Amino acid sequence: MTVQLKKTVPAKATPITVVDRAAFQVLAGGLPEATRAWLATVGFVGAPDSHALVPGADGRLGQVFAGVAHAAHPFALSHLPLALPEGLYKLDEAGLALLPEAAAMSWELGGYRFDLYKPAKRAPATLLLKGGADAERGLALATAMAATRDLVNTPAEHMGPAELAGAAKALAKQYGASFTEIVGDALLKKNFPSIHAVGRASTRSPRLIEVNWGNPKHPKLALVGKGVCFDTGGLNIKGGDGMRQMKKDMGGAANALGLAGLVMAFKLPVRLQLLIPAVENSISGNAYRPGDVIKTRKGLHIEIGNTDAEGRVVLSDALAYAAEGQPDLVIDLATLTGAARVALGAQLPALFAKHMDTARDLVDLGLKLDDPLWHMPLWAPYHAGIESSIGDLVNTGKSALAGAINAALFLEDFLPAHQDWLHIDLFAWNDAPRPGRPVGGEAQTIRTLLAYLEQRYSA
Repeated sequence: MTVQLKKTVPAKATPITVVDRAAFQVLAGGLPEATRAWLATVGFVGAPDSHALVPGADGRLGQVFAGVAHAAHPFALSHLPLALPEGLYKLDEAGLALLPEAAAMSWELGGYRFDLYKPAKRAPATLLLKGGADAERGLALATAMAATRDLVNTPAEHMGPAELAGAAKALAKQYGASFTEIVGDALLKKNFPSIHAVGRASTRSPRLIEVNWGNPKHPKLALVGKGVCFDTGGLNIKGGDGMRQMKKDMGGAANALGLAGLVMAFKLPVRLQLLIPAVENSISGNAYRPGDVIKTRKGLHIEIGNTDAEGRVVLSDALAYAAEGQPDLVIDLATLTGAARVALGAQLPALFAKHMDTARDLVDLGLKLDDPLWHMPLWAPYHAGIESSIGDLVNTGKSALAGAINAALFLEDFLPAHQDWLHIDLFAWNDAPRPGRPVGGEAQTIRTLLAYLEQRYSA
């Protein structure tokens, strides 16, 4: 941990004076002349993600000034842990009063590095923060996000279907939940044929991972995460550039695990069911083929237009199974389409929702929390584009247009018409660095979804 929660913060720690531009203008007039001159010399004006080191009379570091966007920004202090000299720091009461949750989360994520294979050369700076429920919540959020990132960042060699199941099993054990998995040919016996079809070509057996937790009297919440641990594209093989980052194709599962952990950690009054269809989309003599027709758990037949559109195929069985439990709400998270990235880029996951008011609430909440998503339509007239002449559905649209919508409409067919449902088509990856968000795996929308679930299921 780069944040330590204390009953009282010791005086020996180096103070950090946090300001935004407006607060700095007010504060600057009361600073010692030497400090004011130094800050002017280094050009510090309180801009977000900026900082200035101020020497003390003994020539050592005496004070840090840090600029933030606002007091509640979830990445307010993320630019500091790896930029400041190693040591202990505390927040100066003379500066802007950060919300404890934002302070704890932003500092902890600012120290995040994926160092499984390349140990860090130095430790992040440590923030001593007064303990309390809000600060503890911030650390819990950061811990879940870091765990999500670690799962996505781990290469497929060490994060296959069995290892993903191991992560789910460990999470279940941590919170006293039940864990089960259906592996290999047992998927056929248990009627999960589409999961089996996509994963059968790999030497690493496909499986359906399931975690259940909570009071049976509470409303049921089903979380479904796409767990394609590596996607070659199958027989419709991807090019080298397209395949390079396909270890991240289980990013939906990683984010579902992160959200499930937070639901259990904060003891939401729900009966949680977490489902992860975990497969590797590989190539061998028994790989599923373009033109094949696959029967699904729901009984619908999928014509395979392209084996590289495998995510919706494995999700079809998982969603149908989730619906059998008559949940109050189903949420699926999936790195599903390149079309969503073309439309919205890396930072904005696409949101599809049954109800317009829910979608608007989630978009507003995401913007407020700086964990955004963007509403896209379940446009029913496009359904004709995914209808097959020899089956019920085809897993690719009849044109390249509206690819993310076509995929969402495909998934919708595996849920009852009355079922409340959210579909998140996310990237689960930072393609450019920002404070607290290095290049690599990312937890997207789980803070927003958690806040929405806390509102929806408030005790």
